[in-house]
Amino acid sequence: MTHGALHIKDLRFGFPGQTADLFHIPGLTLAPGSSLGIRGPSGAGKTTLLHCLAGIEPARGSICWGEHDLCQMDARALTQWRQQHLGLVFQDFHLVEGLSALDNVLLPASFSAWRASPAQRVRAAELLTRVGIHTPLRHAELLSRGERQRVAVARALLFAPKVILADEPTASLDPENRELIGDLLLELAQEHAATLIIVSHEESLLARLDACQTLLAGNLHPVEVAHV
Repeated sequence: MTHGALHIKDLRFGFPGQTADLFHIPGLTLAPGSSLGIRGPSGAGKTTLLHCLAGIEPARGSICWGEHDLCQMDARALTQWRQQHLGLVFQDFHLVEGLSALDNVLLPASFSAWRASPAQRVRAAELLTRVGIHTPLRHAELLSRGERQRVAVARALLFAPKVILADEPTASLDPENRELIGDLLLELAQEHAATLIIVSHEESLLARLDACQTLLAGNLHPVEVAHV
C-alpha cells in the first residue's frame, strides 16, 4: 500500500473517565490521491477524529496509512511518520509569534536540520505567494487572523506531503480567500497525488471533494453533496 492510502478498522475513541466512546467507526477506506470532506454538528468529535488520523490523539483499533498502523506505533515512530508524510492544518494555526511568516512556514524544516536549505526557503516563499501573503518577513503577531490561517496552510504543504489533513482551513477567511485556499489545497493535493481530508462546515468546499461524510452519533455517514 502507498503512503496516501487509508484503511480504518474498528476505530474507537473515548475520553478518560467516560464510559461511552465519542465515536466508533467500523471501517473506512480511502484510495491514495482521493479527497474526503467530514462535516457534523459541534461536539461530534470531528477535530478529535482528525487528530486520531494524524496520530496525535491515541485511539483503539486500526488506522493504517499505507503500511503504517498509527495505533501500533510508539511516540517516536509517530513523530517520524508525521514529519515524513503528513501536512496538518490546525484550526488554531499554532504560529510562533516573534517569527516571520516565512520562518513559520519553514518551522517543520527545523525539526530535521539546523537550518532550512535554499530550496526549502524558495518553496516556502512560493507557497506564501500562492496563498496571497506578499509580506513574508512580517511577524506572525502582526498578521490578521485570515493571514495567519493562510500561513498555516502554506506551512502544512512545505514538504509536499502525501497526506494532508485540514481542520476548518477556510473558517477565518473572507469569500475570496476561502476560494483561494480551497483551490490551493486541491491543486497541491492533485500535483503530489496526496490524500486530502478536510473537516469543514462550508458546503461549497465540501462539494469540491470526491466524497463527503457526516460524523453524527459516533459514526460516519456518507452524504450526497452537489459537486461543483
